[in-house]
Amino acid sequence: MSTALARQDDDFAAQPFSSPGAPSRSLSRREKAAIVVRLLLAEGVKLPLMSLPAALQAELISQMSRMRFIDRQTLREVAEEFATELDGIGLAFPGGVDGALKALEGAISADVIARMRAQSGAFWGEDPWETISRFDVPKLVEIMQRESPEIGAVILSKLDVSKAAELLGKLPGPEARRLTIAVSDTADVMPDTVRCIGAALAAQLQAEPPRAFTAASVERIGAILDVSPGPTREEVLAGLEEEDREFADRVRAAIFTFVDIPERVDPKDVAIIAKTVEQPSLVAALAGAAGDPKMAVVSDFILSKLPGRLADTIRTEVAEFGPVDATSSEAAQIAVVRAVRRLVDSGEIKLVTASD
Repeated sequence: MSTALARQDDDFAAQPFSSPGAPSRSLSRREKAAIVVRLLLAEGVKLPLMSLPAALQAELISQMSRMRFIDRQTLREVAEEFATELDGIGLAFPGGVDGALKALEGAISADVIARMRAQSGAFWGEDPWETISRFDVPKLVEIMQRESPEIGAVILSKLDVSKAAELLGKLPGPEARRLTIAVSDTADVMPDTVRCIGAALAAQLQAEPPRAFTAASVERIGAILDVSPGPTREEVLAGLEEEDREFADRVRAAIFTFVDIPERVDPKDVAIIAKTVEQPSLVAALAGAAGDPKMAVVSDFILSKLPGRLADTIRTEVAEFGPVDATSSEAAQIAVVRAVRRLVDSGEIKLVTASD
């Protein structure tokens, strides 16, 4: 339908103006397109007129403003002609690079798509700000720090309030103050300017080359070392410190082990973790923690945050479990850590960080 309308609209400027009361054959395609649009709108059809070039949208408004009444016979003839033309369309191609990329998504390689986006400035969706709002806060912080306060103020104004507040909180104090001052000047920014800014930023964000691994290298190594035996973990970290001490420090900060549970796990999430871990593994992990003061803190934290009846059951099983050798204890504790990581990766829980 939009293809046929666009085809009629393309002839807007090329046809002379005729009286709307004349037979349909004497009407220009500009007038016929206006009649079809008016008819479809009256029937409650939502037309994709926003996808037309701005000049054609303006021509349509101008034409409709000059027309008054159309007799039933003329309306019927115009509608039949439009239906015939619509029925004759065998295949419609998407308009522009953006439409072509959407049509070919999944059929061509991701790196080619990224390269074409970068070259054309194409982005997904009708509204570029919807595209921008889907990116996480750290990525938006990077953009904000590269752009001027005026552009940053537009970004801040277009995001939903909660995300804008989180974004503002991640910026250094002086930058946050400059942005809030700049927001006061956004009232006079024209809508077309805001859309152009959004289109440029959306294309910039989506033009980044695809990565084989989405997590940062520090996070990947940290997650691997989380579930590695203690001696292996320390040996790897020692080797990293010899090669790159700064990188090793960042990896240490990213590591989450059994002993970190009281500081990094939200108390309300302990019951969720306990349901995910097989109970024999949880019992063995807690039993193995009994002889180490640091591990005993973890055991007390977990048991104190479980529902009373479940906590009593596990305490009884821990007491009856008997001595646990170091290897079995560490394996059980790694099983608990793996369960925590799975829940974090699935979004069911979130680890507490120093900034929370």
